[in-house]
Amino acid sequence: MVDHWDRTNWAPGTHAFYWLLTFSSMRLADHAQQCQDAIRHLAFDEISTESLHLAIGRIGPTDLSRTHIRSLADAVRRQRLPHRFPLSAIPLSASRGAVRYSVAPWTPVLALHAHPARASSTIGLPPMSASGYLRPHLGIAYCNRSLPASEVRAAIEPLRLLPAAPLFVDRVQIVEMRRADGAYHWQTVEEVSLQTA
Repeated sequence: MVDHWDRTNWAPGTHAFYWLLTFSSMRLADHAQQCQDAIRHLAFDEISTESLHLAIGRIGPTDLSRTHIRSLADAVRRQRLPHRFPLSAIPLSASRGAVRYSVAPWTPVLALHAHPARASSTIGLPPMSASGYLRPHLGIAYCNRSLPASEVRAAIEPLRLLPAAPLFVDRVQIVEMRRADGAYHWQTVEEVSLQTA
């Protein structure tokens, strides 16, 4: 495992605009808390249950004006957006720098990603990463040092037997995100609702 925070493009104090999916589900919060309790001995930087999120993509630096951001949100709203959809947060896996839920199915998340990506290009903002590069996941703890992956595998293995946590996606948000004190913090600046069935 490597230190999640050892990254030159996200130094402390960095700000950027992102598209996020956020969740207010108490079932997810309780599920995540159970998993965090079980891996607390790893001393990772836990993601607070009110800050659980799925990143859709980076929009650009915060020197983009709020007019640009409002235009982007309006460009997405003018598209034929996907319907609201269910997801499952499946415990538990890890990347080299975090412990996280896998998310399934990917198809509606990738379909949703295509809309803000298209809108960014349409209004002349920096291009977002292509949908094919997105690996939807939901982190619960960031690794803050180098350590053997075997320790993390042993800690999360029993948690993989837990049932999935149900999620529901009904909106996507533009946030101004910043890094500080072993966490990401954000403020929502725009919100786009998905279609009802």
